[in-house]
Amino acid sequence: MFIKNKKWDHKYFLNMREEVLNSWPTGREVNLKEAFLYLTSLPKEKQTDYVLKEASQNNKTLLQPRAGIPILKDHIALLQYLQDEGGADILPTTIDSYTRQNRYKEAQLGVEESLKEGRYLLNGFPAVNYGVKACREIIESVKVPVEIRHGTPDARLLAEITLAAGFTSFEGGGITYNIPYAKDVPLENSILYWQYVDYLVGIYAQEGIFINRESFGPLTGTLVPPSISISIGIIEAILAAEQGVKSFSVGYGQCGNIIQDVASIKILEKLTREYLASFGYYDVHITTVLHHWMGGFPEDEAKAYAVISFGTIAGAISKVTKIIVKTTQEAIGIPTKEANALALKNTRQVLNMLENQNFIDEEKLSQEEYIIEREVRSILNRVYEIGEGDIAVGAAKAFLSGILDVPFAPSKYTYGRVMPIRDNEGAVRFFDFGNLPFDEEIKTFHKERLEERARFEKRNVSFQMVLDDIYSISKGRLIGRPR
Repeated sequence: MFIKNKKWDHKYFLNMREEVLNSWPTGREVNLKEAFLYLTSLPKEKQTDYVLKEASQNNKTLLQPRAGIPILKDHIALLQYLQDEGGADILPTTIDSYTRQNRYKEAQLGVEESLKEGRYLLNGFPAVNYGVKACREIIESVKVPVEIRHGTPDARLLAEITLAAGFTSFEGGGITYNIPYAKDVPLENSILYWQYVDYLVGIYAQEGIFINRESFGPLTGTLVPPSISISIGIIEAILAAEQGVKSFSVGYGQCGNIIQDVASIKILEKLTREYLASFGYYDVHITTVLHHWMGGFPEDEAKAYAVISFGTIAGAISKVTKIIVKTTQEAIGIPTKEANALALKNTRQVLNMLENQNFIDEEKLSQEEYIIEREVRSILNRVYEIGEGDIAVGAAKAFLSGILDVPFAPSKYTYGRVMPIRDNEGAVRFFDFGNLPFDEEIKTFHKERLEERARFEKRNVSFQMVLDDIYSISKGRLIGRPR
């Protein structure tokens, strides 16, 4: 293992940085001293960490859509629409797939062809190709902070350019932007690349510029058991903190059972703070993020609004800091700006109506919190043990051995045995534990919940249930009941 969870030597960073900035022409536009001056000059309302802190202090949930198109002026117009018509608190810039794979030549061709043909031939905004100066036009054109969202195992150059341009939040991590997104990238490589990103963010922090970093909680977005995404989010928070990150958001993808989702967000925040403190990181501002349902959506618009509204309930009750908002057009392709703005309004309305309400069964909530916390501690303590005290080494070893695993992930560097399933109340449980380090109490809890569903449905617990659950929400139900 050549990775360690240890603060980088500055000379090591500078040597790698020279290679990174020279890998594409726009990299040479980056000037850190000038970037410090620019970001310091930004009003506080455009700084993500400030906005998140204000929300946390006031128990307010912020809303952020997903959006990114390849033509700069159109992308700016889209963000302005989502800000003014949708009321977005934080705006996104979603990066295209070529850039995510560091294929900048193809991304450049996609921009040129899009301009020539008058239609978008990339599925996002190629920030690396535009460079610092052009990307700053986005920041100058809106009134709220903008976050970079992507899915890149190696985001070093993307981070250099966009942070210098004034984007004050950067999503992803060495695990969450590798295992669910890539097939052939070794985990040691992506962790190393993201240590570079976090070290860079740490350099900004030394200048009093607190760039928010955010872990991608949904992972594969397909019935991911909460303890898996929480464990990975905590690991990425620890890795980021070691390199100097001072603002970190841990994410979670909605599973669908409201009690389980509320419990998960509460445990996510509690254990992130606890584990960071146990490693000696006391000065990191922690916030939480809920992603609306990331699986298949109904094609019918009214049904899709129901899925969005349902997801918002858990966010309102858990007092999550931010919700990443889905639209009613998820099943048919890239949403229009109008659909995106309407989804933001829908989510805001539900949040406002649920303000100060709490109708959760506290006994059930407590039981769910207990089992999730037990599972997370079991995973993280074992990761720490096999890494001999180094969480980076432990994480890489854990994925190869199945101590950590992500269902339905494309990466060949994960064990690939864990299989999720819903219980009779729609909570996500384990059909196959793989090699997760759970004791018999935890395993018995899951088995009993699945047997309860089997009795209700008058069929055996089987892989068919797993398949039924994968498609259930798109077909109008939470649980994949037999018809």
